[in-house]
Amino acid sequence: MGRAHIARTIGDTLLKVDNVSLGFGGVKALTDVSFDIAKGEIRAIIGPNGAGKSSMLNCINGFYQPSQGSISYKGVVRGAMRPYEAARGGIARTFQNIALFKGMSTLDNIMTGRLLKMKRGFLWQCLHWGPAQAEEIAHRETVERVIDFLEIQAIRKTPVGRLPYGLQKRVELGRALAAEPELLLLDEPMAGMNLEEKEDMCRFILDVNEQFGTTIALIEHDMGVVMDISDRVVVLEYGRKIADGTPDTVKADPKVIAAYLGTGHG
Repeated sequence: MGRAHIARTIGDTLLKVDNVSLGFGGVKALTDVSFDIAKGEIRAIIGPNGAGKSSMLNCINGFYQPSQGSISYKGVVRGAMRPYEAARGGIARTFQNIALFKGMSTLDNIMTGRLLKMKRGFLWQCLHWGPAQAEEIAHRETVERVIDFLEIQAIRKTPVGRLPYGLQKRVELGRALAAEPELLLLDEPMAGMNLEEKEDMCRFILDVNEQFGTTIALIEHDMGVVMDISDRVVVLEYGRKIADGTPDTVKADPKVIAAYLGTGHG
């Protein structure tokens, strides 16, 4: 189901990127990029290979620190931060290359998404007694709700290394959802999937947005998916923003058409 068929509320600005630049030595990954993400929307970041999309997500969740410019979250300009600090602030992330614990079960992988929510110390957790036990039960209930939501009850005890690629991607989404994020960053959530897997993932992304009210920013190469599920799209090319607007506006922009049909983007 596309966005045009769904009534939803888009709120105030949740995150704002102001004139962000990022360099590695003499190489510019991002140059003077500005855009915002509104509360409650699905915001796509697209562009040819090497456009700087993943670098932008890495700046948003603290893996990289911009060399220039600023990022504001909930109206506050952020200083330098680590990914765990971004996570504590309500920003969760999935990765282009699956980053799961392959020998652990689906349930245990998703439980790791609750670690920053756990208040009892390491000793309490080792003793697995009293308050720590009660806390774990509460966290497990949250994880079980995520498992039910993603329809992966049948694989909850299966080591994720044994799962097909599409299900591994779903488990990674589950781990991010277990953190109960306000802003969910998805880096190519449908890369390598077949048509049926993509349709499932699209449905889950829409449901996360609508049922949980989670704001989503995603990188995706499938233009059909982007145009169908996104509220707004920002387009990068060679680390610079070349377009920003609704899907219909962006896909008709001559600069975007040239970027995708031009040469030199292997």
